[in-house]
Amino acid sequence: MGNLQDIINQNRAWYCLECGKCSAVCPITYWETRAYCSPRLLIEKALNSHSADVYEDPLFWSCLTCKRCSELCPSDVLFSEFIRDTRALARNDGLSGDCTHGEVIQAWGQMMTDPDLDQNRLEWLDRDLRVSQDSEVLYFVGCLPYYQVQFKNLGIEGLEIARAAVRILNHLGIEPQVLSDERCCGHDQIWQGDIVTFDALARLNLERIKATKAKQIITTCPECARTLGLDYPNRVGEHGMEVLHLTQLISRQPNASMLDWDSEKRKCKATYQDACRLSRHLGVYEEPRALLHASGLELVEMERTHRSSLCCGTSCWTACGKVSKNIQVERLKEAKATGAELLITTCIKCQIHFKCAQQDPTLEDDIAIPIRDLTTVLADRL
Repeated sequence: MGNLQDIINQNRAWYCLECGKCSAVCPITYWETRAYCSPRLLIEKALNSHSADVYEDPLFWSCLTCKRCSELCPSDVLFSEFIRDTRALARNDGLSGDCTHGEVIQAWGQMMTDPDLDQNRLEWLDRDLRVSQDSEVLYFVGCLPYYQVQFKNLGIEGLEIARAAVRILNHLGIEPQVLSDERCCGHDQIWQGDIVTFDALARLNLERIKATKAKQIITTCPECARTLGLDYPNRVGEHGMEVLHLTQLISRQPNASMLDWDSEKRKCKATYQDACRLSRHLGVYEEPRALLHASGLELVEMERTHRSSLCCGTSCWTACGKVSKNIQVERLKEAKATGAELLITTCIKCQIHFKCAQQDPTLEDDIAIPIRDLTTVLADRL
């Protein structure tokens, strides 16, 4: 981890030109009213070696690490990574962000670091879903079973996504392995700066993943895909497997655009939310859109899309408040303005955050639009 100076060097913070392009696109900068904050100003504080000033900046714990600023930075400053690494430094000093939902999500992550924890993770597998003990494909489910319980009141598609994923894989002739003792991937922990918990989760998952002898890991969660594919090898250890989001796997199949889609399904207009981890973090933009088109949906894009897409407003279950709500409402209004009948995303957290914002009765008419995961939509149309 090193010190602040090391983090500055590793993430190219010295190269900041103070041009302000990051300030112009940062959604936190736009909505934060307590004090003016921006990526540029936070880097300036770090360069002046005032770590206390960095920790106290309103942007430090609320930064979405969405990489929108990195898309425009002429100096290739790795701002999201700078935030991630500096948060780990702050945690060492006993500091942390304001956790949401009573810290229950952080708590279950910490509980899963117990090697002797006895989980019951496979009851969601319906009898018609075919899985295998020796498949070359491992489906990493992530925290969907836990989100199903925690956010049931929002009507989210939690385990529906997992079931839909296995159905699609079965449709492709794949009977995946599914881990009975899988742990949280650790995405939120590493981006909150909780490296101790992240390392413990990663080591347990790596042990179980390697034991499967699979060749591919498939996820329906962009955060799992990023964490397993990039952060595990870089920070904990190699697993030697290719990590793909489900949309990438489907798109690789021969004649993927000609899969057995149900022609009787009604054609409707849909708009697509680029999840930050799948899009700007992993560079996956076209595969989901191609599958939407192939399945018979008419895609209508929002004003900000692809690399300029607006985040769902909250990251790592911290600092969720008025600023996050404003970002979510802004994005939902943008989706509604397209005239689409459906907002589709690939990230369960996007769905949770948007559906949470929709609970405000005063905004119902302005932001009311059905929200679904791409996985369940595709499964329904096969």
